[in-house]
Amino acid sequence: MSTETTASVSTHILDTSIGRPAEGVAISLAVRAGSGAEWQALGGSATDADGRCKDLPALPEGTTHVRLDFETEVYFDKKQADAQQDAPANRDSDTTGAFFPEVAITFAVKPGEHYHVPLLLNPFGYSVYRGS
Repeated sequence: MSTETTASVSTHILDTSIGRPAEGVAISLAVRAGSGAEWQALGGSATDADGRCKDLPALPEGTTHVRLDFETEVYFDKKQADAQQDAPANRDSDTTGAFFPEVAITFAVKPGEHYHVPLLLNPFGYSVYRGS
């Protein structure tokens, strides 16, 4: 939760190729205090069955930039393996690995604000936005 001196961050992932939440995607969070500062890893979590990551670490005072790293490769590898069991002729069955093995989103924050940053994901594209 944000305070007057800190910001807070939340996220969720929707797999738009199936219209469902993306479960089990590891997410790590890093911060920095200013454009020239070094990134400081704070930790991370993974998405739940609803595609939400409810327990990201709190941001320290002085944070001006946040980076969320979504580890999408494991999710897509599992999804592809499941699809091959159901449909061996899947057009993507010859591909190896994910086209986007990870997605890194960097954004600016201000103290006292909450930032909800959803990731809309599919095997060959993604988009993000500031949600509410």
